Amino acid sequence: MKWRFINTGYSCGAMNMAIDEAILTYHSKGMVPPTLRFYKWDPATVSLGYFQKSSKEVDFEQCQKAGIGVVRRLSGGRAVLHDDELTYSIIVDESLSMIPKTVTESYKLLSQGLLLGFSNLGIDAQLSPVVKMRSGDYTSSACFDAPSTYELTVDGKKIVGSSQVRQQGVLLQHGSILNDLDTEKLFCTIKMDNERLKDRIKSSFTDKATSIRHITGSTLPDETLFKAFYEGFSDALGLDIETVELTSEELELAKILAETKYSRDEWTFRR
Repeated sequence: MKWRFINTGYSCGAMNMAIDEAILTYHSKGMVPPTLRFYKWDPATVSLGYFQKSSKEVDFEQCQKAGIGVVRRLSGGRAVLHDDELTYSIIVDESLSMIPKTVTESYKLLSQGLLLGFSNLGIDAQLSPVVKMRSGDYTSSACFDAPSTYELTVDGKKIVGSSQVRQQGVLLQHGSILNDLDTEKLFCTIKMDNERLKDRIKSSFTDKATSIRHITGSTLPDETLFKAFYEGFSDALGLDIETVELTSEELELAKILAETKYSRDEWTFRR
């Protein structure tokens, strides 16, 4: 089956999430092919997992002071600060024979593209093993505080955070590939009742998460990241893929969803 690749560049959080849903909707109707999409964020934005309690886990006052946007994803998982990163999304009919039926096995499959992308950059990344949280393990509401099963790590530190949702017979997986990581900015967005515990988690955060800059000594240009991970996904998954733009129908639906859903408090603060 023919796939397509779309680079939508920089958008605000509401538009980025709206585009993913618009692609999912049109793919579910058979009107567009499976899609690999790359995108960036302006301004920097915290995305909440679908099931997260907004007022409990994100400091909205600090986000506003720092000029950081907030949006809620369709997918689950913990909060992510999208800043200096490459974000990818994969939208594909879950009935295709190549797509495993379970979330963890589909993570494992799609992560092969990420592994090869890092290899193209000369970075030795690994898949995290099956993760089981133990009683007494303390983590924050931030996604990069701990790896999940089959996510990407370098030297045991998480470098990619992904989440997945399946709706209308379609799998949507999107994730953050960290070019850089600003711990101070991240933790100013996180709300925790126990400040001493928050400081403790923050002080140990660099032992749990990393970025391309921390590994190589510098961030990489967008073009370098796009090429490495485009080839990584294409080669690892054996995709017959062409580069195109969003259809006018997808773009129009995305604009509607951004305005009527993803930018609205009713959606952001629904939990």
